[in-house]
Amino acid sequence: MNKDEYQKLVKKHEPKENKFENIIYAFFIGGLVGFIAEGLVVLLMNAFLLSRTEAGAWTCLIIIFASSLFTALGFFDNWMSKSKAGLLIPTTGFAHSVTSSALDYKKEGLITGLGSNFFKLAGSVILYGILSAFILVIVKVIIGG
Repeated sequence: MNKDEYQKLVKKHEPKENKFENIIYAFFIGGLVGFIAEGLVVLLMNAFLLSRTEAGAWTCLIIIFASSLFTALGFFDNWMSKSKAGLLIPTTGFAHSVTSSALDYKKEGLITGLGSNFFKLAGSVILYGILSAFILVIVKVIIGG
């Protein structure tokens, strides 16, 4: 069997993905996350008399904590696979990636397992985020904005 025949065979047995359905799921699940977050902001503003900025910061922390907790409890992976990009793109996806990469090595102990592998997957995101922010600040200073 040559390479072309193999590719045809693979394509024949490859599961078909309904892209339109995935877009709809991602749109509504992502919107639901945003709706819940906005509700949490309003709740924190009214219940604790926080400013919108403070309530937004607390909301981010609560969502990150909840995503990490749900990942550690083992059921957030199912949500991620069903919601597609709806949970992957927001902050929940980043928290999930950090927590799941750490949990992969939990049997190796707190220091060499969890501690050393916590930012393994998300480390590149953090690194390039900081680097691009640094470069953009330099560009802004040079342009004089």
